[in-house]
Amino acid sequence: MTAGSTAPRPEQIDELTRGIELPIAALHEEHLALIGDMIALAWRDLAINQATTLATGSEAEINALLEARLSRLLDEHPLWEQLVRSIARGKETVSFNGAHLEKRPDLSIFLSGRSPAFPLVVECKLIDAPGGKSGTLYCNNGLRRFLTGEYGWSGREGFMLAYVRDQSTIDSCLLPLLAAGRVAKPDPFAVSAWPVESRHAVLDLAATRHDRAFRYLHRAAPADAPGPIAIWHLWLPAGTGGTSSALKT
Repeated sequence: MTAGSTAPRPEQIDELTRGIELPIAALHEEHLALIGDMIALAWRDLAINQATTLATGSEAEINALLEARLSRLLDEHPLWEQLVRSIARGKETVSFNGAHLEKRPDLSIFLSGRSPAFPLVVECKLIDAPGGKSGTLYCNNGLRRFLTGEYGWSGREGFMLAYVRDQSTIDSCLLPLLAAGRVAKPDPFAVSAWPVESRHAVLDLAATRHDRAFRYLHRAAPADAPGPIAIWHLWLPAGTGGTSSALKT
């Protein structure tokens, strides 16, 4: 089979998941909340020291800054060091059936209590409606990747970051898009828990839960079903105005 083939590669999945029961155990909600808090802490520092790049740089430039700052925090915060082995940007991974061998989520967080074969995937998107970066792109080119088995297919959760350059928030932008999807038949985003869960008192952070329709290879029903996935959304202010209500002190 050629490298460019899009046919399933069951041998790749068999080797990757040997001895692993899928989906792997869910992360504790407090650990996911800590991850959100540490990303926000890293962002506050970048907003002070790298404001111009946050406001005008490309998504790749911001991702690189965030990876560097999150990695530095491993030396500065004991709880972060206990939870996380390392952070990688653009780490290649495979799709649920091995058809794609070079999927590159924006950030991968390798957790101390989990096999390094299955990091927590973080997908990042710019939100800038005047610049053509809309919430629709966030959903269609970000969120959907978790639902179709491109990202996070082995686990029960994923993370999405929005770098917000307009005044969009989860309440004003994301929720209306998901609500409109729920009216459609079928719902393109397969929302199974509504309204959002795990709202945060300080951060613009919330979690949504979505059904997944793909099936694991070489597993008989019902063990072939991945079950729903919880997506944690953190929307971060990236405009020239500095920190906003999404990062209250």
